Amino acid sequence: MASEQQESYASIEATIELVHSKLQGRPKLAQMFENCFRNTIHTTIKRKEDGTTFVITGDIPAMWLRDSAAQVRPYLLLSGEDSDLADMIEGLVQRQFRYILLDPYANAFNEEANGQGHQDDLTEMNPWLWERKYEVDSLCYPIQLSYLLWKTSGRTSQFNETFRQAVQTILKLWKTEQHHEVRSPYSFQRLNVSLTDTLVRDGKGSLTGYTGMTWSGFRPSDDCCQYGYLIPSNMFAVVVLRYLEEIAGQVLSDAKLAGEAKELAEEIEQGIQRYGVMEHPKYGKIYAYETDGLGNYNLMDDANVPSLLSLPYLGYTTPDDPIYQNTRRLILSEENPYYFSGKAASGIGSPHTPDKYIWHIALSMRGLTSNDPAEREQMLKWLQETDAGTGMTHESFLMDDPTQYTRPWFSWSNMLFSEFIMDHFGIAKRK
Repeated sequence: MASEQQESYASIEATIELVHSKLQGRPKLAQMFENCFRNTIHTTIKRKEDGTTFVITGDIPAMWLRDSAAQVRPYLLLSGEDSDLADMIEGLVQRQFRYILLDPYANAFNEEANGQGHQDDLTEMNPWLWERKYEVDSLCYPIQLSYLLWKTSGRTSQFNETFRQAVQTILKLWKTEQHHEVRSPYSFQRLNVSLTDTLVRDGKGSLTGYTGMTWSGFRPSDDCCQYGYLIPSNMFAVVVLRYLEEIAGQVLSDAKLAGEAKELAEEIEQGIQRYGVMEHPKYGKIYAYETDGLGNYNLMDDANVPSLLSLPYLGYTTPDDPIYQNTRRLILSEENPYYFSGKAASGIGSPHTPDKYIWHIALSMRGLTSNDPAEREQMLKWLQETDAGTGMTHESFLMDDPTQYTRPWFSWSNMLFSEFIMDHFGIAKRK
C-alpha cells in the first residue's frame, strides 16, 4: 500500500456519509462507493517530504501520468472546501510536471530513480522510468488536472515555473509528432511479447502521412496504435490546449504561450475534422478511432479513456452532438469488435484484456455520458451486480461470469465509479 500517513480527510468522510444518506434504499451501491472512494486515498497515495504526491495505479508499484490524474479527479470536487485535499492534488500536479521534464515520452514513472520496470525495452530508458510507451493522453491529463484544480479550488500556485517549462516541452513534442516520419526521435520496441506491446517498423510504428494531428505510439490502454493518429486522444489534446490558452492568458499573462496553444489546437482540430470524420453506410457521419492520414481507418472503441465514448466527459463535445450520437450507436453495437454482450452485462472491452471481458470503466463512462435515466440506471445495476462480491470494481470481467475478472485492485476504475455515483445522485456535479 502506498500511503504511509493513512490520512483521513474530513471532506471525504463527509461525502461518504452523504452518499449513504442519499442511497438509504440502495445499501450495496452506497457501500461500494464508500469502499472505492476511501480505498484510493488510503492505499495508493503517498505524500512526499518535498511536498509532492506519488500515486500508484493499484497493483503495480508505479505512477502513470494518466491513471494518477484520473484517480484523484473525483476528489477535486471537494478541494474547494478542503485545503489539505487541494494540497495533495497540487503535490501530484507538481510531481507529474517534474516527470514530464525528465522525459515527455514516458508514460509511467518510479517513485525514485531505482531502475524498476521495463528497463530492457529498446528505447531511451533511465532509472526514473517504469515504462516509455509514448501516449498523447499522458501529456493531456496533467494539464487537465492543473486546470480543474484552479476551477474547483481557485488556487493558481500550481502554475509555477515547472508548469511553464513542462507545457512548453509538451507543445514542442506535439509539434514534432505532427511530423512523426521526418522529425521524431522516438522509437520503441519490446522483444518477445505480443504485437500489442511493441511498435512495428523497427519501433517507429505504422506509416503515417501529415494530417495536422499529433502522432501517438500507444493508446491509453498501453497497447500500440494500429494507425498513428488516435482520434480521441487528439480531441483531448484540443481540449487541454484550450485550457492552456486560458491559463496562459488569465493567470500567467503570457500572450506568446496562449497564442502557441491556440494555434496548435486549431491545427489539430482541423486535422480531426478532415481526417477523423467519415461517412458510415449504416450510422452516417461518425468519428473514427484511428487513422493514418493515408486513407486507412480503424472503426472501434476501447474501454480506456480517452475513448470515443468519453468525448462529452472530456469536454470535446456535448452528448447531443449528432456525430457523437452516431458514433455512440456504432461503438455500443456488434460493429465495434470490442463490444461484448453477455449474461452478466453488455459493454466495451479492450484488446488489452481477454476476449469477451467487459471493463467497469466503460460501464461507468457510459453512465456519465448518457442523458437517458434508464440507461444510467442500467449501468448502476450492472456495476453493482458484477463486483464478484468484492465491494469494489475491477479492470474487466467475463461477460457471462463476473467472478472471472482481471486486476482486483484497480484504483482508476474505482474512482470513475465513484464519480458516476456522485454525478448521478446529485452529490457533486462534474466540471
